[in-house]
Amino acid sequence: MLRHIVMWKLKENAEGASRAENAEKLKAKLEAIPALRDVQYSQSFDYPTVEVKVDRERAGIIGPTMAKISRALVPATWSSRFEIPNYWADPNTGIAYQVQTQIPQGLITSLEDVGNLPVMEAAGMKSVLLRNLGRISQDTQMSQYDRYNMQRTLTVRANISNEDLGSASRRVAKAIAELGTPPARVSVTMRGQVAPMAEMLDGLQQGLMIAIGAIFLLLAANFQSLKLSIIVMSTAPATLAGVALALWLTHTTINLDSFMGAIMALGVAVANAILLVTFAERARISGATAAEAAEEGARSRLRPILMTSLAMIAGMLPLAIGLGDADKQMVPLGRAVVGGLGASTLATLFVLPAIFARVQKNSHRRGVSVAP
Repeated sequence: MLRHIVMWKLKENAEGASRAENAEKLKAKLEAIPALRDVQYSQSFDYPTVEVKVDRERAGIIGPTMAKISRALVPATWSSRFEIPNYWADPNTGIAYQVQTQIPQGLITSLEDVGNLPVMEAAGMKSVLLRNLGRISQDTQMSQYDRYNMQRTLTVRANISNEDLGSASRRVAKAIAELGTPPARVSVTMRGQVAPMAEMLDGLQQGLMIAIGAIFLLLAANFQSLKLSIIVMSTAPATLAGVALALWLTHTTINLDSFMGAIMALGVAVANAILLVTFAERARISGATAAEAAEEGARSRLRPILMTSLAMIAGMLPLAIGLGDADKQMVPLGRAVVGGLGASTLATLFVLPAIFARVQKNSHRRGVSVAP
């Protein structure tokens, strides 16, 4: 559910007419989006209320203050526990019980019952009926006043149908932009699940880049060669391209699960590439040319690479297809792994040896370390 998808942040003295007019325009825009359902305001504008308008001059003559009048309305409209919590401790058990004053709802059923509420002038003095201190009438008001960071807010909410959250948020952002600049003292902001989703995707992108950088540094420390590290990491673009192609062909969105699948596929692809490059470099140092070493590395490691990749692809296929209701949530992960491993396996066996032969063609064969 896309809750609180659009929120107006208004200052306390914003003009109600401009606010309501801008809200109606945006609500009409959102209702025109096919993916949104149940577009409505979170607050009710015509909630039935009872208005008590006190004649301050008359109240001043009779005696009760506004504080005493409002205190008389508390037990009739809600409860004293919301004003001043009061507890009584049982001397026998020590358990504290909440004590509150509240008039049963069955006794307050009409405006006349509200007018008959007693207002105490002072302790020990005769009470005054509320109807003698002002006018009581029925009215309608906004059901509640919401605030965000101390600013008044008016919320338009909607549900999403047959579309992902990212696409729906882009449509809503476009609708907001088409409205132009909002009135003075009014701003429009998308909230709800949109902000956490954007933050999560940004974090995953940064995490993926950090993972690639960390792998590169570890490879450089292991091989003691930046060229070999670059050769191994040359399979990463093919892996990410395979993930993107698989998601595009299956009409799958980029989400948390697909990002996890991309990271898993990248890890296996790098492991296969390390295996091939290690054996190819060992053959080259033994005296073979770079081309012969690349061919030898691919031929000798063909079976382990295929076994690793095909086993993982076979294990992820049921998940990628979405067999069973419990697996449907993890379908993007399976599809990302299958697409990424498929592309990385082809790149490791056919493209990586060519890159190795080209980069290591004129490299020396002596070891970098003093004690390799």
